[in-house]
Amino acid sequence: MSIYVAKVKDHSGKVFKEKIEAASSEQARLVLKNRYVAVGKVNKSSFEIDLSALEMALAKVTVKDKAVFSRQFSVMVNAGVAIVRALGILADQAPNVKLKKALLGISAEVQQGISLSESMSKYPECFNDLYVYMVEAGEAGGVLDEVLMRLSKLLEDMAKLQNQIKSAMAYPVTVGIFAVIAFLGMTIFLIPVFGGIFESLGAELPLLTRTMLTISDILRSWKVVIPIVVFVVVSFLLRTYYKTPMGRLQIDGFMLKMPLFGDLNEKIAVARFCRVFGTLTRSGVPVLQCFDIVCNTIGNQVIINAVQSAKSDIQQGGMISLAIQKENVFPPLAIQMISIGEETGELDGMMEKVADFYEDEVEQAVKALTSMIEPIMMVGIALMVGTILLSMYLPMFSIFDQLA
Repeated sequence: MSIYVAKVKDHSGKVFKEKIEAASSEQARLVLKNRYVAVGKVNKSSFEIDLSALEMALAKVTVKDKAVFSRQFSVMVNAGVAIVRALGILADQAPNVKLKKALLGISAEVQQGISLSESMSKYPECFNDLYVYMVEAGEAGGVLDEVLMRLSKLLEDMAKLQNQIKSAMAYPVTVGIFAVIAFLGMTIFLIPVFGGIFESLGAELPLLTRTMLTISDILRSWKVVIPIVVFVVVSFLLRTYYKTPMGRLQIDGFMLKMPLFGDLNEKIAVARFCRVFGTLTRSGVPVLQCFDIVCNTIGNQVIINAVQSAKSDIQQGGMISLAIQKENVFPPLAIQMISIGEETGELDGMMEKVADFYEDEVEQAVKALTSMIEPIMMVGIALMVGTILLSMYLPMFSIFDQLA
């Protein structure tokens, strides 16, 4: 995006220069025409240092960005503000440059007569299929403001779930990093000093001390490159394998079977499925289309395959709960609640209740997991520091015996 300058006249007749950020001079003119009575020649600013390409490449539209935009857009549409004007106002206020560019482009296309959902579909980095289909359903039903409000609630719930997991893992990760730094510092700088002292005294070194000195020598020599290279190569191979259909299926299957974490991963996937599915059906999106959209949000290939298989059964007239139950990847409680929702005709409401339940379960599971990890890490750090100190003090005992 670039900065453009043009002379404009407002409704009071005042003429002045206005700067605007846009993808092209045509787009800048369209936006300015929507704001002012008259617009003069639009020129690119000659004093601009163009860092927009780098800034655009680094920018990322987060779930929180979309949630805030959806809520503000919903309020403005409900208040009777024209869509083009609302998009222009929100573009001016958007702190994210990628979202700002998308909103300016969407505003220009809507002004030319293209539907809002079709315009949004051209910016997949900002608005995914879930967002586009819900907006399309809102446009078709004349309830765009309600759908946008549901979208904001959905995105806020998803952001809350992500933040719970991130905040819970922040402490263990931080402690782990400091533990590694402490281990490296003591092994690289402290142990060699004691090793030199023991060597000058001619002390007989126990196995533990010799082992730690060997580790210290490796870390201070070129040999340290070997484990680093091995780690990088193994990580690259795993990432490459995960991108293959078989690799993703096997690794995601392993993630569901992991002790402690497997149950948590299953609950996260179920909560996402039910939250998105319930919101889509309540917004008027057809059920079969909901299955296609939901698959992009689950994040686990095993459950995605199960949902796709269930879709085939539903196309033949089967019930959603029975189709999902046959795949044996959802918890029995979730299947029972979905079945009740189908029987009572309140599937969307029941899906959202299931999502609420499993999001609470995820929160409790994360807290329990964190409370288990913290003492384990403390014991691990204590053992690590104790081992290093013991390796340095053991030779002293033999030295004291010789002196005695």
